[in-house]
Amino acid sequence: MYTKAELLDLYNMDLDSLLNESKKYLKDEVEFCSIINARNGKCSQNCRYCAQSSHYNTEIESYPLMSVNEVMEAARDSVKNGADRVAIVTSGKTPDESDFDRMLEMIKALNSEGIKSCASIGILNEEQAKTLAEVGLVRFHHNINTCKSYHPEICTTHTYEDRVNTAKLVQKYGMELCCGVIIGMGESIEQRIEMALELAEINPESIPVNILTPIPNTPFAGYIDKIDEDNILRTLAIFKIACPNASIRLAGGKKARLSSETIEKAFTYCVDSTIVGNYLTTTGFTPDEDEKLINKIGRKLKKCLSSNCS
Repeated sequence: MYTKAELLDLYNMDLDSLLNESKKYLKDEVEFCSIINARNGKCSQNCRYCAQSSHYNTEIESYPLMSVNEVMEAARDSVKNGADRVAIVTSGKTPDESDFDRMLEMIKALNSEGIKSCASIGILNEEQAKTLAEVGLVRFHHNINTCKSYHPEICTTHTYEDRVNTAKLVQKYGMELCCGVIIGMGESIEQRIEMALELAEINPESIPVNILTPIPNTPFAGYIDKIDEDNILRTLAIFKIACPNASIRLAGGKKARLSSETIEKAFTYCVDSTIVGNYLTTTGFTPDEDEKLINKIGRKLKKCLSSNCS
């Protein structure tokens, strides 16, 4: 594992040299995944970037948990558009007991159609993690969001340790782990290095990197200038170098924050996967647009719809 000083030296080197270094660890194929926003809004947590927090008047549409049939219709559309896996995402700190059984049925339904299942449903306790594994959940997504030293500036209604403990439970029960961050929330360069090192220690299979899209009426509404495209590329490259075995997944903020040139560089040098279609409360590129880019730079799109393919 790299030291913080070593990664900081790499971060500050000539950009082209840094990108060429990260390219050494790039996977052969690009994976597409898709998310289904199965429950939106009214979250009790005060994450300062989030449109779904009930602490801020963001005026988003809130709705309860979708039906299994609604989720499966959306999942089938995602697969038709090239998604290699589909994630069920719900707002809230934890899976509500009243909704958990329906979430389990959604996972079973995805698996029954050979779609690789993923769930992002909040902080888990041990019994919930065990049950998810027993019904065959392939992958669980739960971000650390930022490094340990900066977490108190992001959220005070749960701790960094709460997030890491959930990641450890996922791994304990044999599920794949998708665990990443949001950059551009006012963190320092050194703290981006800390994120990379902490993720390397957690060792997830997938690391989604979101770029903050400031939401009106949240505390971070004015944070559009907290990171530029040069530093976004540097951060992606450092994550690839620090976590060479993980899939670095370009996620939220791709369309809103990056030029076409920067997106092309990211996929050429340091990104192994991406979320296609829209995100939770922001819009993204169409699957066709992402696939055209992958073809343009000469990389292959991973085509595998079996839940046994990873």
